[in-house]
Amino acid sequence: MYESPNKPLHSRSPLIDKILNGDYDYSHYKFQAMWCEHELDDLLKECGIDLQKYLEKSSVTRARRKRLLEDFDKDEEQKLHALISEFVKCFRCTREQVIEEMEKCSGTLVDLYYIIEDKYKVTIVPPPRRGRPRKNI
Repeated sequence: MYESPNKPLHSRSPLIDKILNGDYDYSHYKFQAMWCEHELDDLLKECGIDLQKYLEKSSVTRARRKRLLEDFDKDEEQKLHALISEFVKCFRCTREQVIEEMEKCSGTLVDLYYIIEDKYKVTIVPPPRRGRPRKNI
């Protein structure tokens, strides 16, 4: 139902491009779980006071909502760890410093990127070499 509008960028893409693309945005699993809750509300209105009928009709939707919320938690945790790792790779800072800056920042993820960019120097990562490695003679 709800999916991110853009495909995630390649792992070698710059961090700012990934942020602007929406790779680290709020997980779409939460919106799907909210949609399931709306479906459950509709079923409750349809069934009225007959609780047994409601439980029978809503069992699949309730199980789906539970799985979606579990997937949401996993996805958000994975995105957070990936984002922290990317900040550590791109800038000269530690995980603790990144977490501290995240807690202080009250803006968007782009704002956080520019705050960390201003405070910590960018680590220049050489592009990966293509082709056969040089022989050591």
